[in-house]
Amino acid sequence: MTLQKITHSKLIMKRFLLFAFSLLTCIHCFAQHTDESANTKHLQVYQDSLANIGKEMVNNEAGPERINANYKFIKTLVTALKVPNSFSFPFDSVKAVTIVNSPDNTFRIISWHVTNDDDSYRFYGAIQMNTSGPLHLIPLEDYSPLLKNPEDSIVNNRKWYGAQYYKIIKVGVENPYYVMLGWKGYTADATKKVIEVLSFNKNGLPIFGLPVFDNKKGQKRIIFEYTRQASMMLKYIPEQHLIIFDHLSPPDNKFKGKLEMYGPDLTYDGFRLKNGRWEFIENLDMRNVPSEQDNTYIDPKKTADTTNTVGNN
Repeated sequence: MTLQKITHSKLIMKRFLLFAFSLLTCIHCFAQHTDESANTKHLQVYQDSLANIGKEMVNNEAGPERINANYKFIKTLVTALKVPNSFSFPFDSVKAVTIVNSPDNTFRIISWHVTNDDDSYRFYGAIQMNTSGPLHLIPLEDYSPLLKNPEDSIVNNRKWYGAQYYKIIKVGVENPYYVMLGWKGYTADATKKVIEVLSFNKNGLPIFGLPVFDNKKGQKRIIFEYTRQASMMLKYIPEQHLIIFDHLSPPDNKFKGKLEMYGPDLTYDGFRLKNGRWEFIENLDMRNVPSEQDNTYIDPKKTADTTNTVGNN
């Protein structure tokens, strides 16, 4: 065989191999695209079901029916999250829950509440870890009524101080912790908001509560209680690494200590991040704070058009 024929044969073989590789790549990409498209369709179907069940869970006048809807909601949600790549699906049509991703996108928290017949609340939630493999879902069990000193308690996911979170702030890089702002309905007369701290131990399990607040009491989490008739601002200003909130006080000294009577008094306090800890600051000058508003949390009402954005109430 001449050198010219050998060279020609090698060229044909090279082109064939290149064509075969391109074909296999296209088939793989097509199959991957088809799988992703099928997963998205499945998630959209689950989303529609969750949206409908969520309306029943929030709006039904009968307490037992709301509870039954909640159990059905949990079962459907877990099934939906088992669909591959569910972490990137926003479920933004499901108004009964709040879903917030961590700033580093390593996890997201799904949280919601069910109203009891006495107008108190029970909270439900889960942490979904961002994995490329099977679903890694950590359930959160509301232990609030049994926590004797919630501001000083460090707990796991089985003794969670239930809340519906609307903001997650990452602190640190190598061993980060996360500060979360949340709404926590309480009774017919009072409501609460909370500044919660989440970290993960060496086994990847969540820990709630951490002594990172430099105030007089040195709590593990910060809890605000005030009259349900008022709205309280609790927001994060990233440009200033500042959590700012209304200062709460009674309308008259005779109501001092009766937190269900407290409300904003037009002064503001805050926590500023400094060297990985949160320094308490009194009497903040609001003129130096950006005016952008967080989404507003509408205190839940039994209406057909339920919203679950969060922030000021």
